[in-house]
Amino acid sequence: MIGFGIVGCGMISKFHAKAIAEIRGAKLVACFDAFPASADKLAEATGCRAYHKLDDMLANPDVNIVTIGTPSGAHREPAVAAARAGKHVIVEKPLEITLRRCDQIIEACQKSGVVLSTIFPSRFHDSSQEMKRAVDSGRFGRLTIGDAYVKWFRTQAYYDSGAWRGTWELDGGGALMNQAIHSVDMLTWIMGPVVEVRAKTALLAHERIAVEDVALATVEFANGALGVIEATTAVYPGYLKRIEIHGNEGSAAIEEEDIVKWDFAKKKPKDDAILSAMANRKSGGGGAADPSAIGHHAHAKQFQNVVQAIKKGTAPSVDGPEGRRSVEIILAIYKSAETGKAVKLPLAGDPALKARRKTKE
Repeated sequence: MIGFGIVGCGMISKFHAKAIAEIRGAKLVACFDAFPASADKLAEATGCRAYHKLDDMLANPDVNIVTIGTPSGAHREPAVAAARAGKHVIVEKPLEITLRRCDQIIEACQKSGVVLSTIFPSRFHDSSQEMKRAVDSGRFGRLTIGDAYVKWFRTQAYYDSGAWRGTWELDGGGALMNQAIHSVDMLTWIMGPVVEVRAKTALLAHERIAVEDVALATVEFANGALGVIEATTAVYPGYLKRIEIHGNEGSAAIEEEDIVKWDFAKKKPKDDAILSAMANRKSGGGGAADPSAIGHHAHAKQFQNVVQAIKKGTAPSVDGPEGRRSVEIILAIYKSAETGKAVKLPLAGDPALKARRKTKE
């Protein structure tokens, strides 16, 4: 039996618990939150044991894997503590909000010899896997354009619901770092490394937050292709996130989990079946207008991937460095927006963003 412990018992912990329940040979045995009442509530709902001190939970030998669902800028401390206690670590996106903090998590897990994975469940959708296989097999020919669009809507009440929301210190950014990071990860996973970005960001439709609710970036990939990343929480009523991949021999598009375009110059017999099977499915709202309107099935697939990696002694599909990559791209976008200049990747270090210079490292 693989025992899971959850750190951070807010909204996302419910999805972690549901995902764990679907994994054969796994069980949620413990949870912890800085607010004891939150841990008690999750324990009552799931039957696991609530802890009011993190060290006590980490001392439980039945806890083999710890999932981190605290606010984004509070991932490092519990992740490092879990690694030092010999627990495998799964961290919600983003891995952390600065490269230094990401690296400290990665280094702690490497030093302790434990598995580290960053949660990007969109990679595990069947449609995403089909898109990735098509690119890797060369069906698009020369890749020319790769775009990610996240036109979501969040009310003012959403930002007012937690003091950490919309802050550089704990959210690490706005529509890009909190919402669109899933699509940034998908785009670079499919298209390859990003080598340069140019960007603008703005705060247009919300109050009492320090971060952006609109962002637009043009990107250049290492293979020469170009692309656009659009991210916002200020578009009513909110639309499904979309990934478009184009080349001189093919084009395809995914909306949330559905393949909506699948056009290739060199058709294959299975193409019609792929489009038929993966279009017009009920993929839900995907969090476009309601952050709780997501499924847990892809989380379950990723958790299962981590369990298999532990058993086989291999790296999970989305490890620490993979999780770091999308954070680096977003930080480069923020730096470009702040300076008005193009920013090249990889970054030499953490950008000294004026907006977040008071963030504690």
